[in-house]
Amino acid sequence: MQLTGKNEGVKLVIADDHQLFRNGLRLLLESDNRFEIIAEACNGRELITIMENCDADLVLMDISMPVMDGIEATRKITEICPGTPVIALSMYGEEDYYYKMVDAGAKGFLLKNSDISEVTEAILAVIGGGSYFSQELLCNVIKRFKTRETEVKTANLSKREREILEKICEGLSNHEIADHLFISKRTVDKHRANLLSKTGSKNTASLILYSVKNKLIEVN
Repeated sequence: MQLTGKNEGVKLVIADDHQLFRNGLRLLLESDNRFEIIAEACNGRELITIMENCDADLVLMDISMPVMDGIEATRKITEICPGTPVIALSMYGEEDYYYKMVDAGAKGFLLKNSDISEVTEAILAVIGGGSYFSQELLCNVIKRFKTRETEVKTANLSKREREILEKICEGLSNHEIADHLFISKRTVDKHRANLLSKTGSKNTASLILYSVKNKLIEVN
């Protein structure tokens, strides 16, 4: 466990069982004065202990960790720190865990080989109330779906709902969607709630995965 006493920028916690990866990510993020790494953990159980004693803005969470994996740790953080979002850090081949991480409460997904600019973009999007999915990761998910016998579901969405869904999948917040479509935020809130209900999605992240799986949006 490692805690720091700094107090500036977006306060981040990194959970990953590989110290070399944590060190590299810390170095890259702290070269940007908008971010501060306030703690690190090498497994989910250690992370939970840390989260009970620090005020983090966001957690960067490895999926595969010893003692307690990222899925269970995300679920517990969602319970004890509901205002602290989690971005999952994924390796190739872990697509089967995405829905489990979404159900646990993860708000974003990044491949571990992502460029630091994409990591920064993801953090800012999620901190701003949105979600973030690596385009490369979404393409991997699509490939997985294509190799399986999956039933494509139709959600009977209206034209406006599809417009808002597209903006949600682009990572825009409700305020940003309202500005883009020249409608009120309250209207966006209502349509987002309808989208979740019609698709049976638990949250925005699961809505995005549902949309990809059922070809409601296109990923280039």
